[in-house]
Amino acid sequence: ALVELKASFQNANKDHTIKHTFLPFLIKSLSKALSKYPLLNSCFVEETNEVIFKGSHNIGVAMATEHGLVVPNIKNVQSLSILEITKELSRLHEMASHNRLSTEDIAGGTITLSNIGAIGGKFGSPLLNLPEVAIIALGRIQKLPRFDDDENVYPSSIINVTVGADHRVVDGATVARFCNEWKSLVEKPELLLLHMR
Repeated sequence: ALVELKASFQNANKDHTIKHTFLPFLIKSLSKALSKYPLLNSCFVEETNEVIFKGSHNIGVAMATEHGLVVPNIKNVQSLSILEITKELSRLHEMASHNRLSTEDIAGGTITLSNIGAIGGKFGSPLLNLPEVAIIALGRIQKLPRFDDDENVYPSSIINVTVGADHRVVDGATVARFCNEWKSLVEKPELLLLHMR
């Protein structure tokens, strides 16, 4: 369903100035899942052994540039539309490619996405961007055979997701439940649209 939704967004873009990818949809659905599992949107302060919950979903996106890896973040994703996320992602890519990201663009991230699929990767083992408590690696989208309830084979677009988490703060069961929530929003984007802000 997400594949069709992305195509319809691209078709609705009359002037074709905005290139729609899956990433803004994944970022927005991630934010919705974080609303249900706010522990993954927190940070851990080692000096005081404190967990600080963050109200804003400032989702970092790792970007490989000729100047090195940078992780700017999209501020307040919970309050942005998919179109606004798309525009901000485009701005951050442009600034990163010209080595012009500001301190504000980089500071204040609450969780990081590493889109290894953009360079052909399928699986990853992401390292935490401390003091954040979670990081997510997104593999490339693959069309693979799956079975329906009647054992019929059908093609399905699959993306592998790997989550790294700080187990001083969050346990594996919570991470798994969070992933299932995010997966349900990605697989049924109409659920995302019901509560869109």
